[in-house]
Amino acid sequence: MDDNVQIRKNVKLCYHYLITHFLKLILVSSLTVLVMNVSWLSLNHLAFIFLVAVLGTTLFFTSRPRSVFLLDYSCYLPPTSLQLSHQKFMNHSKLINTFNESSLEFQSKILKRSGLGHETYLPEAIHDVPPRPTMAAAREEAELVVFGVLDSLFENTRVNLKEISVLVVNCSLFNPTPSLSAMIVNKYKLRENVKSFNLGGMGCSAGVIAVDLANDMLQIYRNTYALVVSTENITQNWYFGNKKAMLIPNCLFRLGGSAVLLSNKSCDRKRSKYKLVHTVRTHKGSDERAFNCVYQEQDEDLKTGVSLSKDLMAIAGEALKTNITTLGPLVLPMSEQILFFATFVVNRLFNAKKKKMRPYMPDFKLAFDHFCIHAGGRAVIDELEKSLRLLPQHVEASRMTLHRFGNTSSSSIWYELAYTEAKGRMRKGNRVWQIAFGSGFKCNSAVWVALRDVEPSVKNPWEHCIHRYPVKIDI
Repeated sequence: MDDNVQIRKNVKLCYHYLITHFLKLILVSSLTVLVMNVSWLSLNHLAFIFLVAVLGTTLFFTSRPRSVFLLDYSCYLPPTSLQLSHQKFMNHSKLINTFNESSLEFQSKILKRSGLGHETYLPEAIHDVPPRPTMAAAREEAELVVFGVLDSLFENTRVNLKEISVLVVNCSLFNPTPSLSAMIVNKYKLRENVKSFNLGGMGCSAGVIAVDLANDMLQIYRNTYALVVSTENITQNWYFGNKKAMLIPNCLFRLGGSAVLLSNKSCDRKRSKYKLVHTVRTHKGSDERAFNCVYQEQDEDLKTGVSLSKDLMAIAGEALKTNITTLGPLVLPMSEQILFFATFVVNRLFNAKKKKMRPYMPDFKLAFDHFCIHAGGRAVIDELEKSLRLLPQHVEASRMTLHRFGNTSSSSIWYELAYTEAKGRMRKGNRVWQIAFGSGFKCNSAVWVALRDVEPSVKNPWEHCIHRYPVKIDI
């Protein structure tokens, strides 16, 4: 049995190699024939070929998109005083006297199954008894996280802040006036003509949306920087009611944030960590089930929270299929695309009465070296590991991020990338797939390629604990 499995693996590897290098073989053969027959070509023919080559090369370099580089990024590491163990979480929930026994038991059960460890963080206002869900406390949380990551990023990159032309901030549930982007402009005295954007209500996948928007802006403005800040605010969005579908976010979401500095300056390539290769966005909002599966509302006691539908994982699966249908042709080797297309054609041609072949799920392990799957919860990671046929090492960064930091919303994919760097696994040429899900319902992907062997930056959020990971997570 093992011999048969090994034979199938070897046959598939030979197939992938042959298909991947088929075009190269054809090109080399054609050039060989051309060189051998060059003596038969007239001077006019050679001049025409040279002119076509020059025009084609010029057209290629003038029409291709500008390269966008990731100089560095930073993830917020809160002080240890804000850590919250499971036991402290439950004790605190009992002390505030808003949850009934059934709700307390439900939260305890969710925590045990969540995949979160005992060192995640919550803002100071939620630690207080009674909690302080005030506007002032929410602003304090935003400033603590945002200024914390930006101070670290600017210290590491040493860029001239006046050269930042684009600022994109995403925070789904806290959108004060003035905006968070205005708060950053004010704090760091950014230029008066900075193109600033503040994205709200776009959920946990908004970090990729923000990168995509920054990339679009960098295609317009030359030789400049774009700053992307991703965070979520918990202080005013903690749920104090007893509706179980709205209690789950309390058990999963934790304090965190990230800041990313992008550049389209060719001179920055050498000192950058990554180059942006693709962004693919999928929006299923036209479907009612998808639109309502993550929904902020008030319960019957007029207490506000975010309700998670039981259909969430099924809808996430559908969004994933749509997203990878677009992403696949951009990143998969030709061998995988042929297999996928072949099963599609066979299923279409087969008689409806006959049993159809199962749709072929492409092997994305052939396209990517590292996977940063949004740490939305254990169920999310489990589902993608199964659907994409990944191995435990491919989802290690996601599971460990969920364990150490919890669901930090749109910034979680950057904690995962920081984990991979802290482990010393990022090599030049490695491809990274960041994939996140968010309300609406959205599934968004970003693909990066490492420009060098990437070492962890100063103040990497894992630097004090990476030696303890990976840890075994009890089921």
